[in-house]
Amino acid sequence: MGALTLKDLNKSYGAVKVLHDIDLTIEDGEFVVFVGPSGCGKSTLLRIIAGLEDVTKGAINIDGRDVSQLSPAERKIAMVFQSYALYPHMSVRKNLTFGLENLKFKRAEIEARIAEAARMLAIEPYLDRKPRQLSGGQRQRVAIGRAIVREPEIFLFDEPLSNLDAALRVQTRAEITRLHRDIKTTMIYVTHDQVEAMTMADKIVVLKGGRVEQVGTPLDLFNNPCNLFVAGFLGSPRMNMLKGRIAGFQKGEALIDVGYPQQLTASVDETAAKPGQEVMVGIRPAHFQRVETGGLPFIVGYCESLGTETYLYGRMEGQEEQVILHQPGHFVAPEDSRLAVAPLAGTVHVFDPVSGLTLTRRRQQVSGGLAA
Repeated sequence: MGALTLKDLNKSYGAVKVLHDIDLTIEDGEFVVFVGPSGCGKSTLLRIIAGLEDVTKGAINIDGRDVSQLSPAERKIAMVFQSYALYPHMSVRKNLTFGLENLKFKRAEIEARIAEAARMLAIEPYLDRKPRQLSGGQRQRVAIGRAIVREPEIFLFDEPLSNLDAALRVQTRAEITRLHRDIKTTMIYVTHDQVEAMTMADKIVVLKGGRVEQVGTPLDLFNNPCNLFVAGFLGSPRMNMLKGRIAGFQKGEALIDVGYPQQLTASVDETAAKPGQEVMVGIRPAHFQRVETGGLPFIVGYCESLGTETYLYGRMEGQEEQVILHQPGHFVAPEDSRLAVAPLAGTVHVFDPVSGLTLTRRRQQVSGGLAA
């Protein structure tokens, strides 16, 4: 069992507070990703869970047991680091057995655990090699294997793919996800890469400035970002933002003026917004479509064609903020050409520009598009 609860967790270094009032529950067997920009506190939070950093205030419970004052060895966790942390003078086999030997495990138990970990990670051919004889991806698998043989209740991963090239990151990402599916043990994974968060997690914890901004499934956070920060951080490329004003309400929908004859509509909570209110309108690049008439006037800056898809970078006429459009397939538009575009129905997000909080009604697909 590996259920984890953080209660009112705070961390300070002298007068500098780096984690603020964190309350979080992670269920047994979940794959949870801590994601956020550099300096948001995600690695510090992971180190506190591991016992490598002290808690200034609050409690850490694993399966109902307060482990806040226990050493790392007493917490039944295993950690995988960005830098692999393998013993260079030892073989792969010795790297895997070393910790168990120090804990006085019986030889038969050690061999059984090594064999199972090597099979799961497909590193049997490398057991007699030294780390310097392995690729980066193979070394990372050995580091994961060293954690597996300990049979912890919780695995902690601190940006384990940062040292790998792009192709290896994709491959190792899939291997870690498959490993979680096979062993069904709680995993907590730290990354600044929102693609890793979106593709690997059962649950994402978004952090900013030492505070938890939002917790939820990848799809929930993508469809229902709670504020401007989460909306801009999750999703690649980032969500487009346009300045707008609520012109009124019609049939339960907000009519939003963004400076053009054609208004947008969005499902906005009428108790949180009023006519005349200034807002920020968010639309993801993939949620624009080209239209023959009406729509919003997009001025093309340049195109990036990737063969199967194309990204258009430009701006809306009369506005300075960059806008990114996604088009399937190969699409070419000359610089400074104009396209009429409109958001797909169910894709418009609306935010308060002062508080940053969403004004959009929570649902699986947010209603929106062009006003009729």
